[in-house]
Amino acid sequence: MPLTPLDIHNKEFNKGFRGYDEDEVNEFLDQVIKDYELVLREKKELEERLHDMQERLGHFTSIEETLNKSIVIAQEAGEDVKRNAQKEAKLIIKEAEKNADRIVNESLSKARRIALEIEDLKKQSKIFRTRFKMLIEAQLDMLNTDDWDHLLDYEVDATELKMHEEEDSLA
Repeated sequence: MPLTPLDIHNKEFNKGFRGYDEDEVNEFLDQVIKDYELVLREKKELEERLHDMQERLGHFTSIEETLNKSIVIAQEAGEDVKRNAQKEAKLIIKEAEKNADRIVNESLSKARRIALEIEDLKKQSKIFRTRFKMLIEAQLDMLNTDDWDHLLDYEVDATELKMHEEEDSLA
């Protein structure tokens, strides 16, 4: 156990023949007591400061650990966001490709249907043209026949028509 200033103060030495000067020893001991008290106070203050610094260091160490954990969590979250964004981008691209394929396939199918309809319309127009031509030719043939000339040869008496009209009205 270390000496205390009180231990130094209460220390008594045996007196011997021609020993040290008692006043000089007491003065020296008083000075040692003062210096020792001062050293003990400084030691206590330094211990308190050391304790405070250790507490602050512990606090800062705790903050550092928390910050490091936060950085790790933020990095992991960033990586998760990046992975999720990449997955979502791939899904969007796949969906867009599917839609593009569907649109292209629908367009090709529609183009085929239109081409078939055009061919059908061409055939129908040829048939119509042929039938119309035949109809017109038949009408022209009828106009070119001699039957029209025979109609001009008929003579009708107007008086006979009047008699027939009167008979029809009496009856």
